[in-house]
Amino acid sequence: MKIGELAAAGGVTAKTVRYYESLGLIAAPRRLSNGYREYGPDAVDRLRFIRDSQAAGLSLAEAGSILALKDEGQRSCHHTRDLLARHLEEIDKQIDSLLAARTELTALARRADTLDPDDCTDPNRCQVLGLDIPVGSKV
Repeated sequence: MKIGELAAAGGVTAKTVRYYESLGLIAAPRRLSNGYREYGPDAVDRLRFIRDSQAAGLSLAEAGSILALKDEGQRSCHHTRDLLARHLEEIDKQIDSLLAARTELTALARRADTLDPDDCTDPNRCQVLGLDIPVGSKV
């Protein structure tokens, strides 16, 4: 199949296919006499694997590391599990950080609800945030 057919079957663009080729994620296809690339049916599965790996949160390098193990005839289950565990840990840290930020913002919003805007007379201080505003700074 030609590059456009492969791209359509894999749900990506031809430019993406060429990029994956340049990274070595997809083997360079044989070239027809007219210079067109001709891909085998296994290229579709490989392309879909890369696309689905990215959708699951893996980087191209990580997807490539799984493919490299498979290409060498090795099992990739432990390696893949470790990659996913690392991503889950990163997501958990992001969630914790977002929850802490949410708690802080909620407290500030509640504080703002209790303050009278007419009392906000100090040009160098934000009463909601309880912070000094640097003198002479402009946003």
